[in-house]
Order: sequence, then structure tokens, then C-alpha cells
Amino acid sequence: MFWLSKRASTRKWETSPWVESLDKKLAVKYFLRISIVITISFSDNGRISNPYLESSEWGWQKDPVGLRITLNQVYDRYQLPVFVAENGLGARDVLESDGFVHDPYRIDYLKAHVEQMKEAILDGVELIGYTMWGFIDIVSCGPMEMSKRYGVIYVDQDDEGKGSKKRYKKDSFYWYQKCIESNGEEL
Repeated sequence: MFWLSKRASTRKWETSPWVESLDKKLAVKYFLRISIVITISFSDNGRISNPYLESSEWGWQKDPVGLRITLNQVYDRYQLPVFVAENGLGARDVLESDGFVHDPYRIDYLKAHVEQMKEAILDGVELIGYTMWGFIDIVSCGPMEMSKRYGVIYVDQDDEGKGSKKRYKKDSFYWYQKCIESNGEEL
């Protein structure tokens, strides 16, 4: 996806460990936002969790508004065009007997994040692109398993490496295809 906004760049480049410089542009990797709240609770994985946000099966909180806030903060600080390089939802997908994977939860996740990126553009952020993580199911680096799937293409392989390795387009594939074709207008 590719959106352009109009806002002048005036600040000098500064470095930060959570953004990457790509020829005077910034790439942001966004999966969850760490928040400090008055009521603090710890999830099973030891992270601080916000009681007002929904969490994935693996304890990662879904915070599309946090992406908008992050984009605004990064752009305000660096005054450089921003590219979201990684953003996605790890979930346990099921290949149905009809050969389809129905993943409305991933569509909802992506849709909410695209909507907030559009709001960030209206805020004045010069957002020049977005890629999700990842396009095809791969072994998840955290738990080192195939059960945690991010892609819009399902790979028939289990945690032990067994399966046909055949690929199946998930419902989210077709949604994302339409989203790209319409430049985020058809969500």
C-alpha cells in the first residue's frame, strides 16, 4: 500500500534503536505498544498488560490506536517519511476440510490498523508505505513453532515439520489484495 501526505520536513535526523533509517526515511516495526496505566496487571508471559485492550492467544495486545500514536510521535520527532515495515497478528489458523482458512480475526486486526494509519495521515504524518508481517506462514521466532501463524497464505505444516507444505490462500489474502488494489479505500 502506498499513501502520501503533505507535511514539511524540518528536523535533523536523530538515531533511535526502534526505527531504521532507509535513505532519510524511517521504517517502523509495530506489533504492540507498551503502555503504563494506573491499573497494572501482568499476563502469563510477564508483560504488563492494559486491561482495556484485547490480547492474542500469545499475550500480544491489539492496539491499532497505539500505531497511530507511534506514527505521530516518530514523525513529529524525526520529520522524515515513515514506512511501516512490520505489523501483524499471530494466530492459530485452521485449514478446513473444504480447503479454506477462515481468519476474520486477522482481517479485523489488519483493517483496524489500516484505518488508524489513514487517521495518522490526516494528522499530518507522511506515511509512505506499509507491509504486514509476514505474507506467508513461517516458523514463528518467539515460540519456534508453526502454530503461531502471521501470513495470509497458509502452509500445510505442523510444529514438527510434518505436512504436505501445500499453500492455501486464507480469507485475509483476498481482503488484503482488495485493500492494496484500492489503496486502503475498500476495507
